[in-house]
Amino acid sequence: MFNRVLIAEDHESTNISVQKTLADLGITETTYTYYCDDALMLLKKSIQNDEPYDLLITDLSFEEDHRPQKIDGGLALIRAVKEVQPGLKVLVFSAEKKAAIIDELFKELGINAYVRKARHDAKDLKMAIDAIYKGKTYLSADLKQTVKQKNAYEFTEFDITIITLLLQGTLQKDIPAYLQQNNIKPSGLSSVEKRLNLMKEALEFSKNEQLVAYCKDFGII
Repeated sequence: MFNRVLIAEDHESTNISVQKTLADLGITETTYTYYCDDALMLLKKSIQNDEPYDLLITDLSFEEDHRPQKIDGGLALIRAVKEVQPGLKVLVFSAEKKAAIIDELFKELGINAYVRKARHDAKDLKMAIDAIYKGKTYLSADLKQTVKQKNAYEFTEFDITIITLLLQGTLQKDIPAYLQQNNIKPSGLSSVEKRLNLMKEALEFSKNEQLVAYCKDFGII
């Protein structure tokens, strides 16, 4: 099992809970911090002392307070630590559930596990840590379907333009005028209707409002 774990989490109660979960797994050498800047500093210091951390557990969002930070969140922290220690295992423990963000974490930043803060998340954390130790990746079960669904349909630039206009309050019948004014083709109403129907059918929605809400919630627009 992992020997040294660094925890970056700005909520004290969550920090304590994560430490308890690690202790249950026999991991007692843990360091925790409330700030991303401190997390990077601790990581660099551990490498200098030839005692590198095996695993980083981090949240994505960190509340601002009186202390200014150069690293403003978990995404930036992961990028920074990967430059310093590329082989470091990373587990994200967050309430974020947007499929697009989770996709980026795995595909672009190379994280090893994502656990959503929710009911029974202590059990989820143990399973994730065990999976990482065994060289596997891990994603909370309740998020697998949303990520799979998001990846099942590839949104085109044309799709995103249409959905963004709907989000901004443009009526479907007025979208062609915008497309024509901006030299976007195809620009006919029938083309707009076909794309909307295709997206709704692929994602199993019946209304434009559902499609717009889905795209907004999962970071597509």
